[in-house]
Amino acid sequence: MRVLVTGATGYLGRAIVAALDAAGHVPVAFARKASRAGLTGETVDGDVRDATAIERAAAGCAAICHTAALVAVWRRDPREFDEVNVGGLANVLAAARRARIPRIVYTSSFMALPPTGGEAPQPWNDYQRTKAAADRLAGRAVAQGAPLVRLYPGVIYGPGPLTEGNLVGRMVADHLAGRLPGLLGAECRWSYAFVQDVAAGHVAALERGRIGGRYQLGGENVRQMAIFEIVRELTGAALPRRIPAAAAVLVAAAEELRALLTGRPPLLTIGTVEILQR
Repeated sequence: MRVLVTGATGYLGRAIVAALDAAGHVPVAFARKASRAGLTGETVDGDVRDATAIERAAAGCAAICHTAALVAVWRRDPREFDEVNVGGLANVLAAARRARIPRIVYTSSFMALPPTGGEAPQPWNDYQRTKAAADRLAGRAVAQGAPLVRLYPGVIYGPGPLTEGNLVGRMVADHLAGRLPGLLGAECRWSYAFVQDVAAGHVAALERGRIGGRYQLGGENVRQMAIFEIVRELTGAALPRRIPAAAAVLVAAAEELRALLTGRPPLLTIGTVEILQR
């Protein structure tokens, strides 16, 4: 099956392209700089904010895996999150409708879902806000007949580039290099998902997922500190110190002010503090 993969140069996108190829499909990698990303196979340079570019790239494809997203904790202009995370999905849906694509696999996020015991997602930052908004858009599209399958990965980890999509890898690398100041919410539990398992989940959804279906991709819920306990066993590195929430909020407020004044991304945001405590 010929499959257009948006966000193909991202941390997860690369793994999905590889998994599709291994399963005998023909992935078409779509990203702003896809042709310069060192990917094997067919590549198309384009932006998910351009519906016409998506439609051209989807020509001859039997499915779309829409995994492109702006994964970040801050942008000077928060409208970028809306344009990519919500507008990008809207453009994919429109392009698929015009091109008569019979199946779309959409990569949402566990952050688009309500917390345990909650009734609605808590929009602590613009990434979470727009992924939740995109999930609502996806739900409306399904109700109107869109051939959509939704996937909700947990916290993705594994080998690969230390991008913003590889949060666990970055934290471990920073810890081993002495750059991690400490750990906030050490006892909070998260659902972790190995990147190659998540990619395999996308292939499974493509091949046999139920249209309109929603699938969570993740393992058991594990304490954040458990990751560093494993690192200690393997390397002998000491555990990171625990950061009190009150201190983190003060640092985050100062960082957000600095970011507004300088345009440089903050090292910590209040939204991140809230998320890491839950």
